Amino acid sequence: MRKLTLIVSFVFASLLLGCNTDDDSSIDAVNNAAAPANLSGLFTITQDNSGLVTIEPRGDGLVKYEVFFGDTTINPTEVTPGQTVNHVYAEGQYNVKIVATGITGKTAEVILPLTVAFVAPENLVVTVAPVTGDTFSINVSAVADFETFFEVWYGEDPNQLPVQFMQGQTVTHTYAATGTYQVKVVAYSGGVATAEQIVPVSITNPVVLPITFENASLNYAFLDFGGVATSKVANPDISGINQSATVGKLIKTNGAEVWSGTTMVLDAPIPFSPTQNKFRVKVWSPQSGITVKLKIENLTDANTNFEVDQQTTTSNAWEYLTYDFSAVNMDNSYSKVVLFFNFGTNGTGETYYFDDIRLTDGAEPKILPLTFESTTLDYALGGFGQAVATKIANPHQAGINTSANVVQLTKPNGAEVWAGTAITLTEPIDFSAYHKIKVKVWSPQAGIIVLLKLENSGNTGINIELPVTTTVANDWEEITYDFSGINNNNNYQNIVLFFDFGNAGTGANYYFDDIKLSN
Repeated sequence: MRKLTLIVSFVFASLLLGCNTDDDSSIDAVNNAAAPANLSGLFTITQDNSGLVTIEPRGDGLVKYEVFFGDTTINPTEVTPGQTVNHVYAEGQYNVKIVATGITGKTAEVILPLTVAFVAPENLVVTVAPVTGDTFSINVSAVADFETFFEVWYGEDPNQLPVQFMQGQTVTHTYAATGTYQVKVVAYSGGVATAEQIVPVSITNPVVLPITFENASLNYAFLDFGGVATSKVANPDISGINQSATVGKLIKTNGAEVWSGTTMVLDAPIPFSPTQNKFRVKVWSPQSGITVKLKIENLTDANTNFEVDQQTTTSNAWEYLTYDFSAVNMDNSYSKVVLFFNFGTNGTGETYYFDDIRLTDGAEPKILPLTFESTTLDYALGGFGQAVATKIANPHQAGINTSANVVQLTKPNGAEVWAGTAITLTEPIDFSAYHKIKVKVWSPQAGIIVLLKLENSGNTGINIELPVTTTVANDWEEITYDFSGINNNNNYQNIVLFFDFGNAGTGANYYFDDIKLSN
């Protein structure tokens, strides 16, 4: 007979409770061990109308399980880690309870719903939705009557094994390339009959704002005119405000027209709004004081346009130019972005660079590095778990940090073990050239965990976190978080810091400064 498996994963959120240890404190370490965590279960049901279910409990930090079957069976069955237990069910709905016991006797439990039915699943509804901030990924979920579990094939690889999930769960898949794929979801019960649905999914990668030049699969086509030559190149000056790997390069050839420039055609109209109505562009020019014109046009009618001029203020370095388009007619549609460098002057063979063309509200950009020295920038430090974060004058100007301002994080007495602070950047962190983040920290004690978490601001479920342990007390030190291999397409924009992670607050003050990208 054929067996089909279903992973039921109801993961309990758990925190690593820190404890002070030394060479002679192994007993204390055992006594302070956390309760079992990450409990889940693997159900296997035979498709022969027998109702035979195999249950494999799963979890971390435990020595045994007790499985309560949820039917008329009174006594639970004890299961050792890695083992399974078989049980025969009649048709019906059951709540299977798994209780896990740790080495100290601490327990945790999870209740997993189980449906045993011998009729074909009915009323199957499949939901496929894009993942916020990631044009190559989809979320899949499904509901049906009489189902026990689902399997999904994403239509990308004919040899791909299906992914199993349960009603109430969402599974995510990332495609390697653009195209149209047939996503097939099959609902299973305890009988031989199934129900299935196929949903066509179109994976596209449109050129839209912001234009960053970092997506290798995008065709950044330049429509040059008047004698310029534009291309996408490796960033020749990774410094200052521009740490990205690739940028746009425009050569204004000798004798190029005073009105020469380049046009970029977007795949969607520019999404102006009453608040998002200014353009910000990073530019690099060999001379200051030149005019850089930014013009937008309708896709088919060049007479429907709007343009704004700005002047460079520095030479041979990256700077921001901000263009105020608040007077634009937002009833019109604009899909072309046109740049003119040194407008009004013939070309002499000079080279310009540009990058990160985006809409903003015009506020001073909050990007890495964060030095907390700006007198106008609102850092909007958000505290949670009773932690309080405030920008203050540096109370410990010594050693590696003599800067004027830092952030103080107070973890009041009794603050949550996960208390911390969050900063939302103006734009996502660009990991294309640099893959590590350095932070200067000051702690009243050594050996505490400082956890750094990065989140997608539109979908905080897209996140990554790394812990680092301090090594000194009452002095500044620079700690490094290695994010090598990070998915730059996840658009991490929230920076979240947890001091003395895993321990409740004691009223201590911590300080941090100079959050920057590095290799």
